[in-house]
Amino acid sequence: MADIIRDATPLDVSGMLGLMRELAEYEKLTHLFVATEASLRDALFGERPAAEALVAEQDGKIVGYALYFHNFSTFLSRRGLYLEDIYVKPALRGTGLGTALLRRVAAIAVERQCGRFEWSVLDWNQSAIDFYTKMGATVLPDWRIVRVTDDALSRLAGVA
Repeated sequence: MADIIRDATPLDVSGMLGLMRELAEYEKLTHLFVATEASLRDALFGERPAAEALVAEQDGKIVGYALYFHNFSTFLSRRGLYLEDIYVKPALRGTGLGTALLRRVAAIAVERQCGRFEWSVLDWNQSAIDFYTKMGATVLPDWRIVRVTDDALSRLAGVA
């Protein structure tokens, strides 16, 4: 059977969650992984979806995914598309599935007239950096992610 890239459906949540766990293991971040099928289903298909996803399917099994959502650029006064995750099972890397997923999300950004298509990459993940630059992306050296979570978020919000 041929590889298929398609929009995720609620039936894909379990398979996607398994791949997300694999990604957390690869990035050595399993201690931060608390997603559940229920939370992912709600985030993608609930009353107010927070994100969208594509899945890569091979022989009826989900072997990759791309999860993305809209952000906004005040400088462009246009929305953008932010790629939260792109993941393909290690055994299938180099087969074109990652390229197909990235191209499809880029096409969605173009279809929706987004001013930007952005994502983050860990500085130690040279194979991913090489892949992204080969695809035409620029890795911005002068920007850093700023994050507030848990108790610090509550304190910042003034509720702790």
